Amino acid sequence: MKAIKKMFKSIGSFFSKIIDKIIVVPISKLILLINSKFGKPSKRFENWLSKSNTLLFISLIIAILIFVVIDQRILTYSESSAEVLPIKQVKVLYDEDNYVVEGIPENVDITLIGNKADLYIAKQSPTNEVVIDLWGLKPGTHKVDIEYDQLSSGIKYSINPSVATVVIHEKVSATKTLSVDLLNQDTLDERYIIDEVNLNNDSVVIKGAAYKVEQVATVKALVDVKNLPEFKLGEKIVVSSPLRAYDESGNVVDVEISPARVDVELLIDSPSKEVPIRVIPTGSVIYNMGISNLIVNGGSDTNVTLYGPTETLATIEYLPVYINVDGLSENTEFKINLEKPTGVKHMSLDNVTVNVMLSDDISNVDIENVGISRINLGSNFGVTPIDIDSVTVKLKGVTDIVENITADDVTAYVDLKGLGVGTHDVEIIVSGNDPRVEYSSSVLRMKVRIYEK
Repeated sequence: MKAIKKMFKSIGSFFSKIIDKIIVVPISKLILLINSKFGKPSKRFENWLSKSNTLLFISLIIAILIFVVIDQRILTYSESSAEVLPIKQVKVLYDEDNYVVEGIPENVDITLIGNKADLYIAKQSPTNEVVIDLWGLKPGTHKVDIEYDQLSSGIKYSINPSVATVVIHEKVSATKTLSVDLLNQDTLDERYIIDEVNLNNDSVVIKGAAYKVEQVATVKALVDVKNLPEFKLGEKIVVSSPLRAYDESGNVVDVEISPARVDVELLIDSPSKEVPIRVIPTGSVIYNMGISNLIVNGGSDTNVTLYGPTETLATIEYLPVYINVDGLSENTEFKINLEKPTGVKHMSLDNVTVNVMLSDDISNVDIENVGISRINLGSNFGVTPIDIDSVTVKLKGVTDIVENITADDVTAYVDLKGLGVGTHDVEIIVSGNDPRVEYSSSVLRMKVRIYEK
């Protein structure tokens, strides 16, 4: 009996020391600190504080408060609750080499139900996969369960949706010719062009359900010009590009493509050509004056550098700049925005200033017997003139200019574009090498007969 009393006495002494150390002593120090902050303590407060039971009662009250708070937390964590896990991707188990599966939900909601303590632990633990097991199922439509294995035995769960209707197709394959699609070409410097595009593999194999494979009209390697690696002009670069399958309407078809990427070899260059600017007046200046000179940019810059595909540049001999001089009666300056010819990507000049100089020393000159040529006649047709085959070309302009023009400097022709077999009345068009001169025909129209060869 004495041994038991001695044991309880030891236990009590132990807990008393713990309470003194953890609660009584810190609280005593706190009260003394507060008391010192408010000046000299009163005799009554000092007597009350010096009583042995005072600090014990204060400590007991605080201990009870701590117990209530902890107990409340325990009750809270023991209450039943529910948590919705972030959306999970669904893993499908099936024979991927021989089958294609449709109808798999992209994600599911998993609701866990249990006490808050277990839910907290479950949320901190690695989550398991959401699985649909299709092993052993044949092609066709099937309703299958969506499964989730939660390790904690104290938690229940529900999945939404819990069942999926899937369609299993046999996987078929086909070979398709590969082409290249250049994306974001407008981000490339206007002076540059992609001169060559070569593939390391010109065909690929597509796999999928038969009806989808039949939809595929083309497979393209997508090269994003915006993300090209560093390059030097005239040197080839290689870009690894993803592949996409498209139907006849340009819609993406979801099929497996093998390989998934190919290497595309690109050559980026900057072809250019310098051509003269040719000013072409339209209309007629005032009747008693003529154009003596056409000065571009003060005469300092009459050429422009064009950038674009080599084959396009080869067809361009000059850059026409049209100005309306109709009724002009004095020297005039025109500011003209240049228009890029079709196919040209960049020009060294965006605009020019043209000064039109006039003179009242004008003359009219006739050049006789200018032969009439034919243009734009179909290769399987022939043509004969009915009434005339030559014309007089009338010139008006500054005297020292028109007097030096010969028959070799003027042209007369008819445009037969779109005309077929039969007799036609067509306009006679005349032109010359010097844009400062006005050209006109003595006869405005002629008759021709077109026949099939």
